[in-house]
Amino acid sequence: MLSGDRVLAAAHEEMAKGQAERLMPLIAEVLAEGGVTLSDLDAIGVGTGPGNFTGIRISVSAARGLALALGIPAVGVGTLEARAEGLPRPLTVIDDARRGEVYVETFDEGAPEGPMLLDAGEVGLVLSSGRVTGTASEALPGVTALSPAMPLAEAIARIAARRFRDPALPRPAPLYIRAADAAPSRERGPAILPP
Repeated sequence: MLSGDRVLAAAHEEMAKGQAERLMPLIAEVLAEGGVTLSDLDAIGVGTGPGNFTGIRISVSAARGLALALGIPAVGVGTLEARAEGLPRPLTVIDDARRGEVYVETFDEGAPEGPMLLDAGEVGLVLSSGRVTGTASEALPGVTALSPAMPLAEAIARIAARRFRDPALPRPAPLYIRAADAAPSRERGPAILPP
């Protein structure tokens, strides 16, 4: 949580399950640590992915719901863009997508082209410079893996703080690059009876 350029409070918890149950109490804890309430917020920044389907869906839904209830903007920020925040350009961000794949996005002085999903062995084909960062960047031979300039949540907040006054700001939406691992149920839903 930012006030101007100053970080008031932050939290990070890795979770395989239980994100929906933990999110609202975690928000309350961060607000209390920062000494503010929901009504003090000017905007809400949220990571839109790519990443964990369930976590992204939960966080984007919560951010949009809170923003609507509070009458403030919600600002979506791509995870790879946030990892590049504060680092020199050109830069390639490489995050683990599991199953031998990686999410890759290159940032230079122009507008980014958007993230790609690649086999881990294909990353060398898209590197624009020897500088990389991200959760899967250390394993690449011959490149300089940069440490993040700041925690991911802080980077999302800083980008959102720069953008939230833009009147053309789109609503945050999850950024899915790969199909979901879970398949919809094959069972028919219950019959709906007429009133």
